[in-house]
Amino acid sequence: METGKLYLIPTPIGNLGDITLRALEVLKTCDILFAEDTRTTGILLKHFQIKTNLRSFHAHNEHEKTEQIKQLIEEGKTIGLVSDAGSPGISDPGFLATRICAEHNLPFEALPGATAFVPALLESGFPCDKFVFEGFLPQKKGRQTRWEALAQEKRTIVLYESPYRVIKLLEEIKKYLGGERRVSASREISKKFHQTLRGTCDEIHTHFKKTTPKGEFVVVIEGKNEK
Repeated sequence: METGKLYLIPTPIGNLGDITLRALEVLKTCDILFAEDTRTTGILLKHFQIKTNLRSFHAHNEHEKTEQIKQLIEEGKTIGLVSDAGSPGISDPGFLATRICAEHNLPFEALPGATAFVPALLESGFPCDKFVFEGFLPQKKGRQTRWEALAQEKRTIVLYESPYRVIKLLEEIKKYLGGERRVSASREISKKFHQTLRGTCDEIHTHFKKTTPKGEFVVVIEGKNEK
């Protein structure tokens, strides 16, 4: 029996036009599509009139589902994997599936497409020839250690944060990196109310103390200046 294949398929992070033609083609050919939230993905598939067998794949069941994906590929099935938005595996479930494919020499391919941190990095105006992507910092254990390391980082730093914790994040930047460190905060990327604010950490913090943060954030921090 011919071995199947796993495709990691990026989905829109805001505007539905973000999806690529190739992503649509692959979605149509998948025997089974694993999704972080089948309801969210179901809306996307309905919009593009795609009918595919949907199954869940999220943080609470990814170990079990990863084994299923391995077996299905070995049976010759074409499997797709999507997250709620953006590229699966980037601060979203997906890594375990790619790892098991690599370990068992099973075919898999990550399609290019929408990822929130790239436009946010470019819109920051900070150097992007070298940068460090941290995603979501650990909520408790190890968080202070990460900040202490990032305080010495000379490359541009990219973080993800929810609107409910972005003020806390800015306060931590002030504490560990200093209020004068320049920051860019992008929210609602590719959506109607997409906005990028640039300034010192103090300035951005003051803004969001007066204006309630809304939407998912990508916070980009200028690296430490040697001078």
